[in-house]
Order: sequence, then structure tokens, then C-alpha cells
Amino acid sequence: MPETVIHTGNTQTAAELSFDDFRKIVIDDYRVGFESRQASIIGRREVLTGKAKFGIFGDGKEVAQLAMAKAFKKGDWRAGYYRDQTFMFATGMSNLKEFFAQLYANPDIEKDPASAGRQMNCHYATRYVDADGNWTNQAETMNCAADISTTGGHMPRLLGLAYASKLYRQNKELEYLKNFSVNGNEVAFGTIGNGSTSEGLFFEAFNAAGVLQVPMAISIWDDAYAISVPARLQTTKEDISEVLKGFQRDAKGNGYEIFKVRGWDYVALCETYERAIKICREEHVPVLIHVVEMTQPQGHSTSGSHERYKSKDRLGWEEEHDCLLQMRKWMIETAIATVEEVDALEAEAKKHVRNCQREAWSELENEIKAEMAEAVELIDKVAQQSAQRDELLGLMSGLQTCIDPGRRDTIACIRKVLRLTVKENSDARQNLVNYLAAEKDKNTERFNSKLFTNTPKSPLYVPVIAPAYDEDAKVMDGREVLNACFDANFERDKAIVAFGEDVGAIGDVNQGFAGLQSKYTDLRITDTGIREATIIGQGMGLAMRGLRPIAEIQYLDYLLYSITVLSDDLASLSYRTRGGQRAPLIVRTRGHRLEGIWHSGSPLGLILNAMRGMHICVPRDMTQAAGMYNTLLRGDEPALVIESLNGYRLKEKLPTNIGEFTVPLGKAEILKEGSDVTVVSYGSTLRIVMEAAEELSKMGINIEVIDPQTLYPFDTENICGKSLQKTNKLLVIDEDLPGGGSAFILQKIIEQQNGYYSLDAQPKTLSGAEHRPPYGSDGDYFSKPSTDDVIEAVYKMMNEANPGKYPGMF
Repeated sequence: MPETVIHTGNTQTAAELSFDDFRKIVIDDYRVGFESRQASIIGRREVLTGKAKFGIFGDGKEVAQLAMAKAFKKGDWRAGYYRDQTFMFATGMSNLKEFFAQLYANPDIEKDPASAGRQMNCHYATRYVDADGNWTNQAETMNCAADISTTGGHMPRLLGLAYASKLYRQNKELEYLKNFSVNGNEVAFGTIGNGSTSEGLFFEAFNAAGVLQVPMAISIWDDAYAISVPARLQTTKEDISEVLKGFQRDAKGNGYEIFKVRGWDYVALCETYERAIKICREEHVPVLIHVVEMTQPQGHSTSGSHERYKSKDRLGWEEEHDCLLQMRKWMIETAIATVEEVDALEAEAKKHVRNCQREAWSELENEIKAEMAEAVELIDKVAQQSAQRDELLGLMSGLQTCIDPGRRDTIACIRKVLRLTVKENSDARQNLVNYLAAEKDKNTERFNSKLFTNTPKSPLYVPVIAPAYDEDAKVMDGREVLNACFDANFERDKAIVAFGEDVGAIGDVNQGFAGLQSKYTDLRITDTGIREATIIGQGMGLAMRGLRPIAEIQYLDYLLYSITVLSDDLASLSYRTRGGQRAPLIVRTRGHRLEGIWHSGSPLGLILNAMRGMHICVPRDMTQAAGMYNTLLRGDEPALVIESLNGYRLKEKLPTNIGEFTVPLGKAEILKEGSDVTVVSYGSTLRIVMEAAEELSKMGINIEVIDPQTLYPFDTENICGKSLQKTNKLLVIDEDLPGGGSAFILQKIIEQQNGYYSLDAQPKTLSGAEHRPPYGSDGDYFSKPSTDDVIEAVYKMMNEANPGKYPGMF
């Protein structure tokens, strides 16, 4: 097994090549690296001149990325961070014009296919979903998962991308999915800065990959700093590969192959990557390539200068050991190129990069100026007919002389013109109003679209099939209904997998998967370690590669330990790629029941705010949950399903079409019709509400009970708003903290559904206490809504409306 040592190059790579062939390869590599460096230099200048908002670049990392690109093949995946521009150029997954288009935030998807201007520069992605929701052939393309700015946040997803190759190799039932893999021969390449290896997500993903033995190749770009913080304040021993030596595989068991190589040594880098990736690809052994002695010539980003925190000695060393300078010297010393040839190459590269930059800027600028000219013409016509003529002409002149205008300048000017002429009425003004409306639609598509995929394969379009029951339908525990649902789906679709803590051998802590691992093997239903973040990342990577994962977080409270991956990565994936990537992961969990502070959670306010871009399903029983799983497993968007923890042993009838019936997302259901108060709740609390309804009816009060079923989307048919037109009173019951999920529900009903206009009383909420619930039945009673609380809250509303008929209770 290789040791963790510096590998230096003594021989040429690819010995079978002729010298001329080898020379051409090296010179082309240098050209790509040099062009990348010029892109970094020019990019920084463009930010400092104000044409771009922010810049972060990969200068100093060029040669290592050239070597990594040589080992990258069709079918492989990259999940990296924002220093990898040279690698992207070398593999052809991006180019210089796209680099500058993203720097300028061009929202044209053709110009910036990675993010359509939605992410800052050096955030890369390849598109693998078309407008109709069809997958591209990932086995025939080089693939890049969409980057995120959190520098260790991509590591959990990297684990999943690698784990997919393991499943494709070992599970022969997946051979029909030829567009996603060729016998699992794909490697998932991850890159990370040395500073970010201090993050928990790195260590969690690193350990999980060692356990799973997946083809994951991690490259650490080590320039000895994390912004201004040196390695001595970041890493034990100031050396991450020394820290990780215990993961080296040996006779005692599986682990990693660990390599260390200097970032300015072209030959050693090429040799190291060839050797490391061969092991990773063929043996499915994870590898770590620690690339040391790297530099960062322009500092961390355009927000600061590294001269402020690096010593003169360090700056001098970095100048001398610049990887491109070292490669240039080596090329000349070994007669690969003469000084004159390299000088000519560099001059041509500078010219080419500058031309790409100018073209990228001109394409965006010309489009914006054309829109501005159209707006100016319309504003001028309004001015000619307005009493505010001089002021409007002044606004128009200011817009025309704006330096480097953006769309916001044009739209802001139009809106001000319309405010100034609000009391005027002319055809010209109406034309301007119409123009603004049309531009609003265009800009909504440019900047606000694709929070969800919205393709024809969206779960919102899955046909609704009602559950069917025999006359003598079997009555069983809710957990058994779920188990039957999962069994039917695993039989139907070989791409479905499930995993999480205790999911495999014992069938999860509440027996939803009981007996299914032995039936479908541990490749499909799998136990994991206690590692919530990488359970989600594992599922996300699998979902990006064509599988249908169900990732289980054992209890809803522990979703917090994966919230960074859920929020920063999974929930934003469709939006930040403008629909170019998707990960239809189903996250399964359970909550709402009292078992103390960490087993009773209903943090829907947190979830609804942090996880926009995912469907939030809150079934009241296991039959509803089963119908939601049936729907989601036929759609192409991610979702969270929160099962009611105290419902697994309640009795339910088993539908005859247990794996086929569907529950539509966003469709609220009226559980009980009434005329006095509209009561909206979800999940476990609905049982309490229904109990309260019986007693309230005895008191002459008839409430209407509505279950939204999903909180996102929420009641798309306005069932709640229509109910208010009848009752004129609203009570929202929520187990979350005050102002949590109830605030979201109120906003939807009162504002979006115009419920405000139907009210003749103040809308009320009944929620959990400010604190988390204590342990024990008494703690539950005094900290979460009880039947008594519901009865008294409804009665008080009726007392306020008609105190004569409903006198005060206390």
C-alpha cells in the first residue's frame, strides 16, 4: 500500500507516446492553465471596476487541476468548490466565455448554462435535465454537480455520487439504467480547500466513504491558509493528510489510499492522479490526494488583499513557487518549448482571454441597452403628454447616461415615471404600464423561476388515484400499512433504495421496513451510521444519478443535523441551476409526539423557511403517508415526509391498491364540515381537533376541520379561504412554537387566499409553548395543544362573537 509521502516525478508520463505527441499535450496543458490565470487576473479587474459584483478565482491551482482533468472520463462526476476553473476548462465542461458570462451574472441560460446568472462566478454545473424533465445520458458525458459557496457543504453530496457507482456495479438489477452508469466504473471527484477540512461535514463524509468503500477521489488544495487564517490555527499538525493517516487501508481492514504531492510539480501530479484514480475506479477504494505547496497569487477574493496577512517571506516563496512559473521553467529546461515559443503562446493566450471577456460583456451589455432604448422611447412619449414633462425627461436623461446600466436601472426608472404620473391617463402611459408588465414576466423567469423543476414529470401532475377497499378490508397497525406500501414500491421499481439509522436489519425503529431487507437485499435497504448530514447527501447524490432514494432521519428533531445539506444544497438545486439539475430525494422522518425535548419536535417554522424548494408533507395517518410516497416516487422533485410518531400502532384499513393509490400534493381535505369556526391543523394534532369537535358539538358549536395534507404546496384550491366565507372565523392549531408553522399558514390563508375579507373576528392561533416540550405525559399536556385547549380556544372565539349565547367560561 502506498505511504503518505511526497511523490516527485523522475520520469515522463505516458511513456508510450512519442516525444512530439507528449510535447503537444504539455504545451496545450500550459495554454489552458495560462488562459485560466489570465481569466482570474482580468476577472479581478472587472470586479474592481464595478462591472461585476464579486470575484473568487482559482489562480495558483492551475497545474494540479490540469493533472486531475487527465484522469477524468466520461461518466465521471465532479463535486467541488469555487477554485476549479482550470479543471472545468481542461475537461471542456466550461469555457472562457461562460466564465465571464457568469461573472457578469448574465441570466441567459445559453450564456451561463451552469446557473443562468444566479450564482457568483466559479460555481459550476452541467445540465442533465431537459425542459420536458428527461435525463440526459450521463454515461456519455462529463458531469458536474452544481457548486455551492459553503466550502465543505458539497462533501455529503459527493458521497452519494460515489455511492451510486457502487450500487450500479454490485446490483445487477440496475443494468437497465444504462444512461447513468457503465458497470459502476465512474469516479466521483471532489475538491476542497485545506481550511474547509476542519468542518464537520468533511470528516463525516470522509468517514462514511471509508466505511462504504466507494469510488470517491478527494483532492485537497492546500495553500496553507483559509482566507487569512494559517494552517496552524486550522489543522492538527498543520497537515490534514497526517491527521488522516489512520484511514489508510492496510491488512487490518478497508480504508483509503492517501497520496501527497506538490502543487507545482506537473510530472508528479500527472503520475499521482493516474495512479490514484486507477485504484479508485477499478477497485472502488476511496482516495485522498493532498496537494500541498500551492499558492493563491491574488488572495482569497476581490474582497481583500492577502498582503495584509502574509509575511514578505511567504509572499516571496509564493512568487517563486507559482505553479505556472515552475511549469514554464520545466518546459524550457526539458526542451519541450523554447522561451520564444512560450512567450508567443502567452501573448496569444492573453489576447484570446481578453477577446472572450469583451464578447461576454458586449453580449450582455447590448441586450440591456436595447431594452433600455425601448423603455426610453416609451418614457419620452409619456413625457410629451404629461404635466411632469421636465421631471420625466430628466429621469430619462439620467437613465441614458447611466454607466454600465443594468435591468434594474431601466425598471426602476419606469416605476418612478408611473408613480409621478399616477393621476394622469394617456395611451402612452398605458403602453408603458403594459411594457412594465411584460418585462416583469421576463424578469420573473430570469430571476425567480424553477424553485421546483415544474416539468411534466413533477409530482404535482401525477394522476390522482383514490384508495380502494374490499368490504372485508383487513384492519392493521398503521406501520403495517406503510410496510405494505414500501414492499409494493420496491417490487415495482428496482431503482428505489432506502437507508438510514436502523433501517436495514431491524426494519427501522417503527418497523416500516420490517422484513424488507431480507427480501430485497442490503444493497437496497441499508443501515447507516449516525450521520444525518451524509445520509441526506448520500440520498441527494443517488437521486442525481437516476436512482430513487428514500433517506431516513430517525426523528424530526435530528433534521437539524442535516439542515445545511437540505437547505443549501438539495432545496436550492433546481433554482440555482434554473432547472438544469434535479435530485428527487424523499426524506422520511417522524415527529410530533411527546418523548422529551429531542423526540417531540414539530419545528415546521424552521423547515418551511429553510427548505423552500422541497415539498413538505404532513400526513395525519399512515394511509395518507403511503399515498404521498406513491405520488412522490412517481415525480421528479424532492420532498420531506413527516410521519406521526404516535400513529404507527393505531388501526387503519389496508387499501387493495396499496402501492398505486396517490395523494395529491397541495390539496387540502375537509375532515368535518361545519359553520361556526374554520379550524386548520395537520399531522398528529388533527386527532385532538376531531376529539374536541365532538364535545364542541354538544355545546352547540359546529367547527369545520381542514387538513392541508401538505404545507408546501399549501391548499392550492383555496379550500381554507372558501371555508372562511362560510364561517368568518379562523383558528390555526400547530404544535410548533408560537409564530412557527402557524404564521406560515396564516399568511397563506389571510393574505394569499384573501381570507382577511371574510373575517368578522380576529384570526387566532393555538400553538405549542415558547420552550421545547419536557418529558412525560404531563409535560405534553402543559406544553402542546390539548383537547381542552382546542375546546376552550374555539369557545372563546364564539364568546367574543356572541357573549349572550356563549357566556364567559372562566
